[in-house]
Amino acid sequence: MKRVGSVSLGSSSRDKSVEMEILGEEFKIERIGTDGDKKRAKQLLEELDGKVDAIGLGGTNLYFVIGQRRYEFRDTKRLISVLKRTPAVDGTGLRNAMEERLILSLPDRGIPIKGKKALVILAVDRFGMACGCLKAGCETIFGDLMFALGIPIPLKKIESVILLAKILMPVLILLPIEVFYPTGSKQEAEPKESSRMKFIREAEIIAGDLNYIKHDMPPDMTGKIVITNTTTPSDVEALRERGVSVLVTTTPRMQERTFGTNVIEAILVALSGKSPDELTPEEYLSWLDKTGFEPVIEKF
Repeated sequence: MKRVGSVSLGSSSRDKSVEMEILGEEFKIERIGTDGDKKRAKQLLEELDGKVDAIGLGGTNLYFVIGQRRYEFRDTKRLISVLKRTPAVDGTGLRNAMEERLILSLPDRGIPIKGKKALVILAVDRFGMACGCLKAGCETIFGDLMFALGIPIPLKKIESVILLAKILMPVLILLPIEVFYPTGSKQEAEPKESSRMKFIREAEIIAGDLNYIKHDMPPDMTGKIVITNTTTPSDVEALRERGVSVLVTTTPRMQERTFGTNVIEAILVALSGKSPDELTPEEYLSWLDKTGFEPVIEKF
């Protein structure tokens, strides 16, 4: 049996373990949240090292790929420094190619998006989503300054995102991840009125990490399309209650739960038998297609 372990800085209330067959291989897949406790996360990584085939990292990022540049986070590199035998991935190797392809496929799946107003919550984190929205003909704005740094200024060009990344990322990658990403109990906090809500209200499509969306989503999201990741049954119900018309979860549902992209990438690494550095985006997509994994699309 192959094993995949996901260690997350997110809430332990979202933990899940499943056993299933993938391409003829028996898999045990487990997600363990540490409620923002980095010491506990490092301890779990040490315990899993050499005992699982691949490790996923949730609630944090190893790196961003923005345009042609890669920015590695010092905080996360320290976290995985305890690993000696098992490869660790955060989902980025798969995410950009997978999410761009998914968005471009939405019209063929019965979800027209051309000409709609799209808000990409954090383009540096979901660069594939950002490029997909642009290529699909959406009227797109990028919320990087608003949602990561609290600066209420939307970006209207992808070139602005790339330029700001060149300026700011060399500094941001030195900071603790929780400075700009909700970890632990912050992921479960009820949304409060904020300047960011205005942009969510105005958008027809909301694309990005669910933890950012949940943090600022207004009570009324009638008619909106949400494109996101890792939805639990309670997440789905919360979005349904707010009036969301279409929910697109980029990763497949496994026994009533969708896991993060980090878990899916870890599964593909375990199947391939290669190290993450040896796998190209095209190879990831090829392995993804072999598994038959599909996004979850729910129309309410």
